[in-house]
Amino acid sequence: MAISSWRGDIGTIKPTQRPGGTEEFIRLLPEGIGVMETGLNIQRGTVDEFKRQLAAYEEKIAELTPREPDVIFPGGAPPFMVHGYKGEARIVRKWRKKYGVPICTSGMYQVNALKALGIKSFVGATYFPRKLNKIFADYYEDAGFEVRGMEGIDVPFDKVQDLSGEMVYAHIKKHFLKTKGADGIYFLGSGWRTLRIIDMLERDLGVPVSHPVCAKVWEVQRRLHIRETRQGYGALLATLPKLKPVRIKGR
Repeated sequence: MAISSWRGDIGTIKPTQRPGGTEEFIRLLPEGIGVMETGLNIQRGTVDEFKRQLAAYEEKIAELTPREPDVIFPGGAPPFMVHGYKGEARIVRKWRKKYGVPICTSGMYQVNALKALGIKSFVGATYFPRKLNKIFADYYEDAGFEVRGMEGIDVPFDKVQDLSGEMVYAHIKKHFLKTKGADGIYFLGSGWRTLRIIDMLERDLGVPVSHPVCAKVWEVQRRLHIRETRQGYGALLATLPKLKPVRIKGR
């Protein structure tokens, strides 16, 4: 028999053994939510490595399902985005049907967060090379957004957590101002420690920011029917906007 937490339980599948992201996520969760975590060991951060992960993710979903989480979050956007926006949707539909549990990937809740914030066009920031950034941009274009840029910082995959917040802030600000006209900023990846610059970016550049850790906390609250704001981490958690249809690109 599964043991339930009083406000709900989620299952998470961590893509790497990198510290930081899980700790940040749990600290921002409201009290009373249980987190059941398991993980993979992605090490190189390459297209071929990401594409090989589906069987490993499914094993972890099968491992979590008997514990009866309210929703399972397979972490890591790239391992799903490399299959494309529609390809990811097919994979998740298959797993939902097979295991009978709600499943939401990183890309899916970031799409939801961008829509809830009213963002139609954005400048994205990643710690991946150009080839992968093109895949990420195509994913969001297929989701209906205008991607004004998907700019990566040149850093080894196993050193991402060592980037300073100041360096990331400067990287994003430079590319946002250069592109002109975007109405939001998007962070891909929770490997870097960037929560503290979200509010600063929103104040300085005057647009909302979708950050993966905050987007996941927002999605958890939305699915568990909880409304508990958090100040200091951007508009998404400060206001908990509802997800509503957003008209994008004349659709």
